[in-house]
Amino acid sequence: MPILRDMALTIQERAPGQFHWVLLEAFEGHHSDALHYRRWRVAPAPQRSYSSALALGVAELKRVADAVDAKG
Repeated sequence: MPILRDMALTIQERAPGQFHWVLLEAFEGHHSDALHYRRWRVAPAPQRSYSSALALGVAELKRVADAVDAKG
């Protein structure tokens, strides 16, 4: 499980009206000052609105954080 300090959440509209949350994990790039991310978890189903996808993505990130805290 990744360390949460290097996580990001984004929302993608893959088709009109189909929004997916995506959790991203940072990784070290090759000789660059830029941040590099890769997909770590994605929504199992699309949402009809950006705000719904965002809320579900935040909830998923919170579940991941709670699991990391529980291992503590």
